[in-house]
Amino acid sequence: MINKRLLIKNLLSHNDENSFYDKKQKLSLNSKEGKAKFLKHICALSNSNPENNSYLVIGIEDEENKIIGVDFFDDSKIQNLVNAYLKNPPKIEYENVPFPRLPRHKVIGLVTIYPNNKITSLLKNTWKYRKGNTFYRRGSNSIPSSGNFELRNTNKEIVEAIEKNARNNIELTLDGVFDFINNHKPAYNPQYKVFNEQFVLCWAGEKKIINGEEFFSRVDIELINEQVKLFFSALDDVQISYNNQSFIITEYIYLGLEKQEKLYPLEKTIINFKENGKHVIVKEFLFVPPKLDVGIMLHIYKNNKAIIQKIEKEIPLSDIENEAVLRLPTNYLICFLHGFIDAADQLKKAKTYIRNLEDKTTYIKYKEAMRVIRKVQYN
Repeated sequence: MINKRLLIKNLLSHNDENSFYDKKQKLSLNSKEGKAKFLKHICALSNSNPENNSYLVIGIEDEENKIIGVDFFDDSKIQNLVNAYLKNPPKIEYENVPFPRLPRHKVIGLVTIYPNNKITSLLKNTWKYRKGNTFYRRGSNSIPSSGNFELRNTNKEIVEAIEKNARNNIELTLDGVFDFINNHKPAYNPQYKVFNEQFVLCWAGEKKIINGEEFFSRVDIELINEQVKLFFSALDDVQISYNNQSFIITEYIYLGLEKQEKLYPLEKTIINFKENGKHVIVKEFLFVPPKLDVGIMLHIYKNNKAIIQKIEKEIPLSDIENEAVLRLPTNYLICFLHGFIDAADQLKKAKTYIRNLEDKTTYIKYKEAMRVIRKVQYN
């Protein structure tokens, strides 16, 4: 197994991007420009590496090569984006890699682009890039091909050497377990379990009892062998179960009007550990949204929109409106689930304002609301 933390360190040791890896401070897949640039880099790296893996490392400050991290990203449908926009799309995988020096909620994103030995091009227009464009890597740049493009294998040996030097071993595994335990408070009860005598899984979470059932909040789950964070939850409540071959996570969210919230199952994640040294992650979407009175939802939607308009015009909010801002992410999420399709776009307009609030819980709720909206849209 490849230790992804060590792999990232080995890639960064090359200091500058090249034809088999690129680094970015963040991904902006919510904007047309950000999505298009991401697709361009995937296309270019795939075409420049027809016989070996290539990589995109997210959360790196470019000039100083500094590890700054990004938020945990659980978008398992990112392959769908590549399939929709690229001809001969490569298989890609997004993984969240923790680093001890980063805050608990921050990781480094690692996108692996697997070789397909085919010329990849744009299947449709995206931003300023036109259908049929083919990109490739020249040094640290992803540039369009000016004519007939031929696949050339130039990186296979060096990438194989980098991956070989990132192989996991007992020392790295033990270090990973101790890192995990030391980075979590005793109240989160950090622990580990070995599956199939090969895989070491660590998890932590704050235990609570709700209606006689055991839940965990602030859950953190890592596959230590590969140094990959498999699950992270800032606010949601989670149920955990496991047997000798599988680890099962069922995620719940609180939804409803103020003081009337209820728990709703959102998604089940099953990690199956195989005898051949591989693991498979299966996700089952469980969410059935609540149905509230249409008149009440219209009233909430209009009040939210009035607050957003004030924020955009930089008009001071009243005390009541300041209190309402704290509920803005949850209320807009409920509006979205009741058919107000522009609710997500309206909520994005308040992102900077919410992020600058003294109460950081509201910004966490904002990110959680956007994550749930994305999951619902995909499913």
